[in-house]
Formats: sequence, C-alpha cells, structure tokens
Amino acid sequence: MVASDDGSHDRSRKLLNEFRDEATSDVDIINGPKRGAAANFLYMLRHLSVSDATPRWIAFADQDDVWLPDKLERAIAALKSGDPTVPTLYCSRTWVTDHNLSAPRLSPPRPRAPDFRNALVQNIAAGNTIVLNPAAVDLVLSAVVLVDDVVVHDWWMYQLISGSGGRVIHDDAPSLLYRQHAQNQIGVNDTARARWRRMIQLLRGDFRTWNVTNVTALRATATALHPKHRATLERFANLPTLPLVHRLAQFRRLGLYRQTFGGTLTLWFAVVFKLV
Repeated sequence: MVASDDGSHDRSRKLLNEFRDEATSDVDIINGPKRGAAANFLYMLRHLSVSDATPRWIAFADQDDVWLPDKLERAIAALKSGDPTVPTLYCSRTWVTDHNLSAPRLSPPRPRAPDFRNALVQNIAAGNTIVLNPAAVDLVLSAVVLVDDVVVHDWWMYQLISGSGGRVIHDDAPSLLYRQHAQNQIGVNDTARARWRRMIQLLRGDFRTWNVTNVTALRATATALHPKHRATLERFANLPTLPLVHRLAQFRRLGLYRQTFGGTLTLWFAVVFKLV
C-alpha cells in the first residue's frame, strides 16, 4: 500500500505510522506535493513508476470512504473477464452517505456505454472505485511521467484508457460507501444544488479551462491514443476556433455525449456560446 500524506495537520500521519507498524505487508508512506488531490494522485503514480516493486494491479482509495467487503473481488473478476492484453479500467456506482455513513442513496446510473466520446466531456469513473488491470497499469505509469497537470486523476485515466482503445467497465452495483461532508474535494453531483453549481461553473468558463487542461494532458501522450480517437481529440480541441455553423456541424459529427439527455443538451449550449 502507498499512502501519500499531502500536508495534513491532524492525526493522519500518526495513524498511518501505527498502521504501518502493525501491517503484515509493506506500507509505503510518502509526502505529497501539497498542490491538491489531483496532483497528489499523480505524485503517487509517478512514485510507483520508478519503484523497484511496480504493482501489477492498482486500486485507488480515498481516506474517508468505506469499501464494501467484496469490492476488490468483484473488480478483479470483471477485469479478468476480458483480454488481459487490453488496458482495462473498472469503476462502479457508490452508496452516497452523510459524514456518519447514514442515509445511503445510490449515485446516479450511467445508462450510456463508456467511450472516448463520453470521456472527453464527462467523467463517469469515480476515482475511489477505480481498479486497473496490469495492461492499464503499464499504460498509466508510462503516461503519467509525461503529464504535468490534470483536472482530476480519475477523469484523466478514463480519457487515457478509453482513448487508447482500452476497455472501461462501469459496474451498476455499488462497491463502497462514499462519505459526503464539508471537506469533500469534489463530491457527488446528484442534487439540484450541485447541478446549479455546475451550470455556474459552465457559464464562468470553468468547463473550457478543464478542456484545455485535458487536451494538453492527452496530447502529451498522443502516441498512446488510437488514431481514430487522436483525430477526435484534435477536432474537439479545434471547436472554439470555428464559426458557429461549422462549429455546430463539427460537434454533431464528433458524436460527443453525456449520460443524460439534459447533459448532452447542455453541451450543445456550451458549443453555441464557445464554452467548451
């Protein structure tokens, strides 16, 4: 296990040290870069990329969530169901709870198939549920050393693996209790308030900024992308430079989509007003 303490000021380091002292397997505690959650996860991946004990499987964990007992067993069974040479990412729905792990509700369903055309404009891979097969581990660890910045680590991996021609498995059954509290870095966007906050972010240009960051990261690892998806990436990046009529026509040809009709409609709105 690798734990990155990203500058905590509570008892986290003491608890990690106690856990390491009592553990029956290796626990590696490192100091994070203190630049937020995304940078911290990339830092851990870079640490693994130069480690003498490169892992064959990777499962990501957030410190405040609770895994269900069969989480890893189900994930690995799903990952082993396909071609082992194909980079494959497993993710799932979650039980969303309050800070006391009470009042559970299911996270939103993902009715449309995972695909690069979805990954460019939406993240459906909750990082706390992600497990990577060995081929995906190789891809991610070779790519992470080429990338300077990402919006969030899980979205980047969804884009990278689907863009490479890999496989993304979204399990409709939840695999953990996702604790929601005032200190959540991101949280679940399944309430009216959260959707309104997303709309404000869109209008003030956050979505466009995220897209620039994502495109830059994907271009840094362009040789890992399938040629078809590499072409899609470039046409997507070029959208804001086109006149309105050409922009709408290009967007329609790209076939990008979000998981709901309303979400996809919002995309069209963003394209019209150059908010992508």
